Amino acid sequence: MSKIVILTGAGISAESGLGTFRDQDGLWAQHRIEDVATPEGFARNPGLVQEFYNARRAQAAAARPNAAHEALARLESDHAGEVLIITQNVDGLHEAAGSRNVVHMHGQLDRALCHACGHRWPAPKVMQPEDTCPECGQMATRPDVVWFGEIPYGMERIDPALADADIFAAVGTSGNVYPAAAYGQHARRMGAHTVELNLEVSTASRDFAEHRRGPASEVVPLWVEEMLMA
Repeated sequence: MSKIVILTGAGISAESGLGTFRDQDGLWAQHRIEDVATPEGFARNPGLVQEFYNARRAQAAAARPNAAHEALARLESDHAGEVLIITQNVDGLHEAAGSRNVVHMHGQLDRALCHACGHRWPAPKVMQPEDTCPECGQMATRPDVVWFGEIPYGMERIDPALADADIFAAVGTSGNVYPAAAYGQHARRMGAHTVELNLEVSTASRDFAEHRRGPASEVVPLWVEEMLMA
């Protein structure tokens, strides 16, 4: 029974209407990353950061899983071995499609975090700088997402999974954000068969033994069919 580890990036959710860093007219195009996706940016202007993530949260809440999300959920359900999804995405589309074994390495839009005491709780639709932590009462609430310069979540699960994987697949990733950008290379060194499913060549494409090009909603279901028939 093979162990399959799948890394997903913004490309898998783009077909559900959620923008990527590279979109010309999306939310990210309206702001500098340094202003809305770093601890320093939050310290300078928490109101701007909260507004940005309120908008992202609303977009994610309105989005629906596409055929790629649904195919990966089917793989987890029907594959005889273990399937782990490591996602760089902060939306909940994998879970909405039915996946259960998911590591959100960059956090989740629907969660809030107190940066004073570390308490986490379900985020309201709208967060504001003056919101207080339900645990400690301090005005220290922020979105529970991993910003640039912070340590990703779930590394205690991710590292052993990469070492034990028989198959490692990357779906819709740019290969520009570390440490995830190095996962293909690491898994291949540890003996996994590596496959990249992406719309175009990524920065990390050279780390993969196999490549499937095309929209995630098309290439992922076909790949899943092959995995389930193997």
